[in-house]
Amino acid sequence: MSHDTVLQHSFTPREREILAHLPDGATYQAIARRLGLSPHTVDTYIRRLRGKTGTTNRTQLAVLATQLGFSSYGPALHASALHAAAVHAPAHHAAAAAPGRDAGL
Repeated sequence: MSHDTVLQHSFTPREREILAHLPDGATYQAIARRLGLSPHTVDTYIRRLRGKTGTTNRTQLAVLATQLGFSSYGPALHASALHAAAVHAPAHHAAAAAPGRDAGL
């Protein structure tokens, strides 16, 4: 069993929920609203998670959560959302991003 697998199994269901919101950049207040908790409770969970994982700050914890596959969107939905955004992006954005390209500059 890998270290990551052992680490994932050491999280409580609520800790997993908290971890799922970190890679998306959610604030303590946003996580609290989404999960029906107080921001103080979210802070407590994040401190406990940092202790369990050996991370020293929220950014390191968010990176670890991403590496472990935690996301509130889930990997498949996140990838399909990115694909949908790329497919539905207006074609004129490419020309607007490079002004003067058509003018021969």
